[in-house]
Amino acid sequence: MKNYDNFFMGVSNLEEARKYYENILGLQLKFDFSKKGMIAFNIGDEEPAIILKDENIFPNIKPTIWFEVENVENEYNKLKENGVAFLSEPFQIMTGMAVEFEDPSGNRLGITDYSKRK
Repeated sequence: MKNYDNFFMGVSNLEEARKYYENILGLQLKFDFSKKGMIAFNIGDEEPAIILKDENIFPNIKPTIWFEVENVENEYNKLKENGVAFLSEPFQIMTGMAVEFEDPSGNRLGITDYSKRK
């Protein structure tokens, strides 16, 4: 695992959440994919963002931490051999590949790479 990537949280009203994070907390908008059910906010100068996901579009959303890895497929295979039970097969996202899993306590984690940027 190279670094934190993003932190995901579900919200019941995306527009209301946007106003709160932007106007009340004073966070800077990183991207707005409202039509896809997601908006993201920067935390200072850090690359990882808080990404809010609309629970109406993503009904199974749980607070999730993603980690950046060099190659999702390789890390997926290694972690699977170590007994990690993934929630799905690796899938494509705008910047590369990703996949999620839960730890023994039910905390949701994920790995992602930036293979589409290379």
